[in-house]
Amino acid sequence: MFFKFKYHNNKFLVYLFIILVNCQFQEPTKNHGILFLENRSNQLKVEVNNKNDVVRLLGQPHTKSISNVDDWIYIERVMTKGSYHRLGQNVLKSSNVLVLTFDKYGVLKEKRFLNKNDIKKMTFSKKETENNLSKKSFVESFLSSVKTKMYGNRKK
Repeated sequence: MFFKFKYHNNKFLVYLFIILVNCQFQEPTKNHGILFLENRSNQLKVEVNNKNDVVRLLGQPHTKSISNVDDWIYIERVMTKGSYHRLGQNVLKSSNVLVLTFDKYGVLKEKRFLNKNDIKKMTFSKKETENNLSKKSFVESFLSSVKTKMYGNRKK
């Protein structure tokens, strides 16, 4: 036989070692928002920092409150691939929200940091807003009911 394994055993182990060393053992992640939001939020001090300091540290806010322009919201979300029982689906690793409130002079008045567990505990209103613009007209609803009756009796 041309290739004898016992003579090339050391070379094979060196090649295998090089291949395995070059592999990264980090889990693949997808990041959205500001990375390391908790560490950056710890650098902010209430009644000390102002809007300019926050913009320098975190950048422009993702959203501002509708009712109060002085409430800034920053978001961080990290997704990773699931293990074998999740069949490689994306799994939420961390979800953080930072809400900053400023006074009328632009000084940081309140800082709230919410992580994944805090967000799960939040309750949301069950009320729904009625939208009269997207309601179907009489003709449209009549034609859609006729269509369902026509195609509902078809054999598959």
